[in-house]
Amino acid sequence: MEYSITEKLIRKSKADIEASDSITIVMHHNPDGDALGASLGMYLLLKKLGKKVQVIAPSPYPDFLSWMKGHGDVIIGSRDKAQTLKALQNTELLILLDFNVLNRTDWMEPEIRKLSCRSLLIDHHPNPGNFADTIISSTEPSSTSELVYQFIHKSGWSEMLDKDMGECLYAGIMTDTGGFSHNSSRPETFETVASLLKAGIDKDKVFARVYNNYSFDRMRFLGHALKEKMQHLPDYNTAFIVLTKEEQDAYNFKAGDTEGFVNHPLSIQDTVFSAFFLEKEDYVKISFRSIGDFPANEFSARHFNGGGHVNAAGGESHLSIHETVKKFVQELPSYVDKLKNNETD
Repeated sequence: MEYSITEKLIRKSKADIEASDSITIVMHHNPDGDALGASLGMYLLLKKLGKKVQVIAPSPYPDFLSWMKGHGDVIIGSRDKAQTLKALQNTELLILLDFNVLNRTDWMEPEIRKLSCRSLLIDHHPNPGNFADTIISSTEPSSTSELVYQFIHKSGWSEMLDKDMGECLYAGIMTDTGGFSHNSSRPETFETVASLLKAGIDKDKVFARVYNNYSFDRMRFLGHALKEKMQHLPDYNTAFIVLTKEEQDAYNFKAGDTEGFVNHPLSIQDTVFSAFFLEKEDYVKISFRSIGDFPANEFSARHFNGGGHVNAAGGESHLSIHETVKKFVQELPSYVDKLKNNETD
């Protein structure tokens, strides 16, 4: 299987798109800014190409992303399974965006595996699974949104890039890099942003829509998390936050309210590893962030059934919230040398 973003793969993908009248885009469940931004950027492109396009999110996305052009056309799979299945069954080309393993589509995985249509995966996570006919995969770009921009550019469709499309892609790049605080050191990333600015995007408005658009309850919840629930382990250059279901209920939690919480502990002097534990109904969702060379993705994959990028990863645990945190703390001594070698200057 050939990966990366080669001219051969571009030609094949472009030909598949041009040969298809009906196209369905699928992102991962619990969509973030990159998943939605990449999907809607691609959606707007395909609409300009005259295609019949449908976009599916297996589960809802946060309200603060509900300004992107085309968001109202997204099918929320968990809310409308009949429409989702109809879209899948009637598509000629399936475009999968921003995930490297098919179980990231949650309940949709077995339905997707049944399909006989052509499929294209575009993703920036490492080690993509072999579940699409064509795979454009590279860990070098900051985000799948940046990779989608490269695909548009290399396909010769740059003249179709407009403000609405560009703002979707910029939102994906901005959110997946934490406001350009990680995984954003390549000149090509900022060259992409420059091209989006030339297309007319208002980067300040995008920032405000994403980061200055929270509810009062969410701000109070963040205050509670930092004051009452953040723990600091200076011997391991680590800090973490734990939030239970009861605490979520107390602050009227909605999907996306804890977006970015994991980044805050990294502001503590000499902290290079941060974890965030969110108790769900039947599992614990975990986010990891790191600074420098400490491999958050390796830690997540080894201990919490996860993965991701060196400095940004996620995982999950089916232990109780308390046992999960206990396990996390117990694993840190094995990494003390790596954690200390990555101390900030």
